[in-house]
Amino acid sequence: MLLSYLIERKADKEKLVMKLKQLESSMSSGRKMFRLGNMVHALVAARRATQLPDVIPRFCLTASNLTRALYFVCDAVLWLNSVGLQPDVDKPKWRNWATKCYYISLLMNLGRDWYEISWRLEQAVQEEKIKGNSFWDKHNQELNGVKSDGVHGFFLLLFQILKKHPPLLLDLVKNLCDLSGPLDTLGIYKTNPGVVGFCGVISSLVGILTLASPHLKLKQ
Repeated sequence: MLLSYLIERKADKEKLVMKLKQLESSMSSGRKMFRLGNMVHALVAARRATQLPDVIPRFCLTASNLTRALYFVCDAVLWLNSVGLQPDVDKPKWRNWATKCYYISLLMNLGRDWYEISWRLEQAVQEEKIKGNSFWDKHNQELNGVKSDGVHGFFLLLFQILKKHPPLLLDLVKNLCDLSGPLDTLGIYKTNPGVVGFCGVISSLVGILTLASPHLKLKQ
């Protein structure tokens, strides 16, 4: 009786494992369908970005959203292959295209971030010229009288700008973290799975934060 009980328990365990695998497969398919929705969203965002008044943000965001939409197209093709609807797909080639599209999209986002930072830096410098040297004097005192050079002063001002504009800081951090994956996959800058995983966690946390608090998301 003990033997038959153990056999039944093993059979029940195998059934549970099969059900969990089916559930995971269904959830994976659902995520892929959700990504198709993201493709449409990216195309809508690209169209909206073409109406921006400034040339550089208009170009960066339009290119970013278009390449992001292409990434979702490649991802959908890979999904069709995984479920057996397109068995003849060259998976390495499509995966490489998807990574390149994602990489270009992130570079465009970083270009937009740098434009925002440069614009705010220029504004801050102009304001400090009007006010005089009070800004630098205050921070020189905080540095115990050590005179800051040009590079130090630049990073000090950059820190102040990012501190005053959390959406810009969070967007910059997320894009830089996301960049670690395609850099490693494409062989541009090899790291290790631990670094890529850590960057992925940080990016996910930033994404959750901006989703929970929309005012922290950088607007177009």
